[in-house]
Amino acid sequence: MLARAAPKLGALRGCPQALGRGCCRTQGTATPVPPTPRPFNQLPGDWRAGWLNLYRFWQDGGLHNVHHIMARKFQQFGPIYREKLGVNETVNIISPRDAATLFQAEGTLPERFRVPPWVAYRDYRNKPYGVLLKKGEAWRSDRLLLNKEVLSPQAVESFVPLLSAVGEDFVRRARAQVGQSGRERWTADFTHELFRFALESVCHVLYGERLGLLQDFVDPEAQRFIDAVTLMFHTTSPMLYLPPALLRHLNTKTWRDHVWAWDAIFSQADKCIQNVYRDLRLQRKSTTEYMGILCSLIMQDKLPLDDIRASVTEMMAGGVDTEQLRAEVLAAKREAAGDRVKMLKTIRLLKAAIKETLRLHPVAVTLQRYTTQEVILHNYCIPPKVFPKPEQFSPQRWLAAGPKHFQGLSFGFGPRQCLGRRIAELEMQLFLMHILENFKIETMRAVEVGTKFDLILIPDKPIYLTLRPLESQA
Repeated sequence: MLARAAPKLGALRGCPQALGRGCCRTQGTATPVPPTPRPFNQLPGDWRAGWLNLYRFWQDGGLHNVHHIMARKFQQFGPIYREKLGVNETVNIISPRDAATLFQAEGTLPERFRVPPWVAYRDYRNKPYGVLLKKGEAWRSDRLLLNKEVLSPQAVESFVPLLSAVGEDFVRRARAQVGQSGRERWTADFTHELFRFALESVCHVLYGERLGLLQDFVDPEAQRFIDAVTLMFHTTSPMLYLPPALLRHLNTKTWRDHVWAWDAIFSQADKCIQNVYRDLRLQRKSTTEYMGILCSLIMQDKLPLDDIRASVTEMMAGGVDTEQLRAEVLAAKREAAGDRVKMLKTIRLLKAAIKETLRLHPVAVTLQRYTTQEVILHNYCIPPKVFPKPEQFSPQRWLAAGPKHFQGLSFGFGPRQCLGRRIAELEMQLFLMHILENFKIETMRAVEVGTKFDLILIPDKPIYLTLRPLESQA
């Protein structure tokens, strides 16, 4: 877990080592003297030459390697360090205890880093900000309403049939590919297959309609949407460190591509909104049938349509032994008689495997908060030991007794945690349940797949997997 705090209004301070603390005596007992917090300018790190640091960052391949650079600096400076790249200044922490301290100090209106090129595009096209980019009371009012639609247990239960249907279609696609191969297996680069599956899943929940991304022939408009999402992420990364206004003024290709990508994404959202209104007007679907988050928000009429469009669009864009997992899934299926909602309550190891995967390979590199008051983070010179053998993949660590607070922050924390968290968790859980019920998964040996930063972490090379139907193994 890497958390990033940017000082604003108040100074972020670190505490001295726990070792060597003084004490005083009161009535014969030793009482520790609280250490005096060190001033902000004594934080370790590279923060005195911002532009030189940015040049070195670029030379070091930081644009796609930021997560490895941060890991190296934590080893160099300890669990807290200060950094300045260009004009951007941050304090980086890694300890769960420090993350908890930051969470306690964030207040009722927490402020997170607003992705500069996303803000620049919306200002350029005069589009409203969604909940991801809003702050203050405007963020709070929208977030409280959206929480009920996206994070509440009742809402999450409504997502199950929509996401499960996409998982079933992926299984059908895989079986068709197995049949076409003539070798009772399907071997492919699953990077693109899983990306299409993820987009199909989230759009089914958000927009209430299928885009057909799991078909052999993808509609040109749907393919344009896939290309736009990929390009939007790719062009965001460079503009995290260079002012988008400068790139816009120079009319660079990066800026033009970024605008095209968001135009295509918003165009898809507009099309889905029109489809929802058409279906409601023509009564093609029952108003008692759950038709996705977009339709639900429109029917409630509690948010302006532009705000709904902005928030829904941002949400879209925002080795364990598999036999153990399969045995758990099949047992859960028997006990629940195939009821997916009931099955989701008993697959503890599968959920732990997903959590462990996200610990080792998180989607987001950092979590960010601006501090609005002085925060004291303890023991910044003592490396934390949160997990034994942290580089080892071990889902069982999440099943062991003991507190796990702030040890897995793949979706953030507090009121500004990822709004699409429940959708993403359900998507992964249901997908793996369907795959494990139907296939044996084989990987290519001696192929190490790393990660690179492209706003989010993505594989640095193709992920080749082989799926073999279980009945062919009997």
